[in-house]
Amino acid sequence: MKLTVTFNSFFNNEKSGGLLLLFVTICSLYLANSAYATEYVAFWEKDLGGHSITHWINDGLMTIFFLLIGLELEREIYHGELSNIKNASLPIMAALGGMLVPAAIFLALNFGTATQNGAGIPMATDIAFAIGILSLLGKKVSPSLKVFLTALAVIDDLGAIIVIAVFYTKSIAFVNLAIALAIWGFLFILNRMKVNNIIPYLIGGIVMWYFMLNSGVHATITGVILAFVIPFGDGSENSSSYKLQHFLHKPVAFIILPLFAIANTCIAITNDWHEGLNHPNTFGIILGLVIGKPLGIVLFSSIGVTAGLCALPKNLKWSHLLGAGMLGGIGFTMSIFITILAFKDPETIVFSKIAILIASLLSGFFGFVFLKYTLNKKLNSRL
Repeated sequence: MKLTVTFNSFFNNEKSGGLLLLFVTICSLYLANSAYATEYVAFWEKDLGGHSITHWINDGLMTIFFLLIGLELEREIYHGELSNIKNASLPIMAALGGMLVPAAIFLALNFGTATQNGAGIPMATDIAFAIGILSLLGKKVSPSLKVFLTALAVIDDLGAIIVIAVFYTKSIAFVNLAIALAIWGFLFILNRMKVNNIIPYLIGGIVMWYFMLNSGVHATITGVILAFVIPFGDGSENSSSYKLQHFLHKPVAFIILPLFAIANTCIAITNDWHEGLNHPNTFGIILGLVIGKPLGIVLFSSIGVTAGLCALPKNLKWSHLLGAGMLGGIGFTMSIFITILAFKDPETIVFSKIAILIASLLSGFFGFVFLKYTLNKKLNSRL
């Protein structure tokens, strides 16, 4: 399988970004538990225009991250792995299982409790971290496995976006929402009129974000829907979509996601931190990500293959799918993002973040060790 230049660029940026995310997370946790903890945490909570710095990162800068996800998804649909239903069906089935099974495990433990709203937390996969860990395996990783994990993570993020829009919208200010959608409609007309200058779309996107922010629907959704009105054209290097996507790769990977990680991992780990892990909420998050993700991905993939809905690519083995499923349990960015939306109680949020960090660490470790073992050529010949 020959990988496109665009895919390789995306994969390499996510690889480096994943390693950077790991580094800044460790630094943030250290500072939050050092002699400078009070000043460090206070900085991120500092008021800036009526909102904390963390809030501006989560609701503002992360919109740009979602814009990039939307552009990647659009390219996958038109020219990538998702452009052919036969190729797309396997990662779609896998992503579906990777969302439903973890959510089911979480709800089985939390249904009817105050924390049942966190069912979306273990549904997510962090693209940067998952690809970052996969990249550590070097040339042993086949192109099929790279494409499968990337497509799986992109579809997974789309699922998380839908979950955020549907289940984590508390109340809606319909006038503001109508204005935001009217702006989107105007940008869609510009697209149909083949207006390729990117400036009107970016200005319109900023105004749309403002009204979406004040509508009750989470503002980051603006990034995704904006992506689908930016002119795609023939998808070449001269298209507006490609230029914007290419431009955003590095700022998102090396500035926005690290800032998000730093701001949202200011977690003071006290001596009794482990007591919070006995709660059904944290137990559900860890089980959902570590067990539910690989189980759901492999189970739904096997159902799809058995039913003839999809086929296993030539160079992809079931052991590879299981390993990819383990890496899918690295929820981190999206899981933390959903945690902030799902809960209001600060203690619940802190313990949930600790559970996400533990689950992501375990998933990354198990996935790396398992794939390192199964990607051995001699073993692969017997699997």
